[in-house]
Amino acid sequence: MRILFWGTPAYAVPSLNALVEAGHQIVGVVSQPDRRRGRGKDLMPSPVKARALELGIPVFTPERIRKEPACQHQLAELGADVYVVVAFGQILPPEVLEQPPLGCWNGHGSLLPRWRGAGPIQWSLLEGDPETGVGIMAMEAGLDTGPVLLEKRLSIGLLENARTLADRLALLTGDLLVEAMPRIEAAGPGPEAARLERLKVRWQSEEGMTYARMLSKEDFQIDWDHSALAIHRKVMGLYPGATTSWAGKRPWAKALDSEPLVKRLSEQLSPEAAKLAEQWGLGPGENASGTPGTVLAIAPEVGLVVSTSGCPLLIREAQLEGKGPSAGQQLIQQLAAQVGDRLGTT
Repeated sequence: MRILFWGTPAYAVPSLNALVEAGHQIVGVVSQPDRRRGRGKDLMPSPVKARALELGIPVFTPERIRKEPACQHQLAELGADVYVVVAFGQILPPEVLEQPPLGCWNGHGSLLPRWRGAGPIQWSLLEGDPETGVGIMAMEAGLDTGPVLLEKRLSIGLLENARTLADRLALLTGDLLVEAMPRIEAAGPGPEAARLERLKVRWQSEEGMTYARMLSKEDFQIDWDHSALAIHRKVMGLYPGATTSWAGKRPWAKALDSEPLVKRLSEQLSPEAAKLAEQWGLGPGENASGTPGTVLAIAPEVGLVVSTSGCPLLIREAQLEGKGPSAGQQLIQQLAAQVGDRLGTT
C-alpha cells in the first residue's frame, strides 16, 4: 500500500522500518521540526526524520499541521492509501483525518482505554500496572477515543524501566502495524462506518478510562516519605529522570536503578536484593526504621540501602551532577556515603 507515515521520536522508528521491510511504499514522512539538542544546542532532526532521509523518503516538518493548509494540501497530493501515526506529537485536524481513503491509524502504547493521551508508558509503570500493550486504533477527532482493530498485551516486570519497556512496545507496534495493513486494505474504501464494520473493530468503553497527563518538574522529585514500592516505580517509570537531593544541597543525582526491599516481592528481585530484603524488609506489625531518606546500610558492590516510610529501597545506580552514571561500588565511592547520611533534605 501507499502509506504516509507520521512519527517523531526513536519509539516510532521500528514501525517505519517494519512497514518498509514489509514492502509497503512510504510516499512521505511527517515529523516534528528540527529542534536544538545537546550541549552545543545544534539543530537536530528527529529520529524518524533522520531515518526517513537515510531511506530516501520525502520528509515534511510542519510546525502546527492544523494551521498549515498549504502543507495539508501537499500531503493530500501524495495520494496515500492510508496514514499511519506513531508518536507524532501533534493532533491531526479533521481536514487531515479525512484525506486517506483507507483511514488514519495510530499505533498507541497502551491497552485502550487505559492511558489515553501522552506518556502511557511512564504512567503504566508509575501506577504499577501488571501489564500493558499496544493497540492499533482508528483515529478520530477525540484524543485516543477511536475503535481498536488489533491489540496485544505485554506483562510488566518489577525491575523494568521506561526505556526497556518502550523498546519492547516499539517493536510490537511495528509488528502489529504490519499485521493490520492487509486487513485495512482488504476492507477497502468507502464510508467510514461501513469500513469499520467490515473490519470488526472493538469500540472503546469509557469504563476503566484513564488519562495520562503531562508530567511536571515536581513529578520527578523523589519524596522519601513515600513507600519503597512507590519510589521504585518513580525511578523506573521516569527513567532516567527521578531526582533526589543530598544533605541539603540542590538535586545531586538522577536515580537510575532501584529495588524495593520488600520480602513478599523477593522472587521478583535480583539475588543480591533478595538477600537484603530478608535482612531489611519488614514483616507484619514491624515499623520502619530511621527517618525516611536515611542511609541505613552500605552494601558493597551493590549500592545504598535507604529508608522510606515502609521497607527500605536499594539504590543500585545513579548519575551524580557533572558525572556519568555509576553503580555499585563506584557509586558508593563517588558519593563517599556513610550510614546515617540523608537524602531528600533541604
